[in-house]
Amino acid sequence: QVQLVESGGGLVQAGGSLRLSCVASGSIFSAYAMSWYRQAPGKERELVATITSGGIINYSDSVRGRFTISRGGAKITIYLQMNGLKPEDTGAYYCNVVGPSKNYWGQGTQVTVSS
Repeated sequence: QVQLVESGGGLVQAGGSLRLSCVASGSIFSAYAMSWYRQAPGKERELVATITSGGIINYSDSVRGRFTISRGGAKITIYLQMNGLKPEDTGAYYCNVVGPSKNYWGQGTQVTVSS
């Protein structure tokens, strides 16, 4: 069984920074792509950033230049460095991993940015 565990969320003032982490455990040894999504109250879940196994990175227009996605070491680990946070960045942030046979989601970590 595969689990994705996110951490690093919290409450921060506008202009501040947070670093989210997502670590996969269980029987998953490779990933085609790893992504961060977010969902604000009353809104649909949206893609924030993706990094592929080949190192190709894409960001949504709303976070490009402020957020940085990166991969970790031996385990399937991804990070999201978020700088220059804005109140509109508030929401639950979810880690997603596309494995060889299945798509996996974490439980989410809350990010709240106060103005």
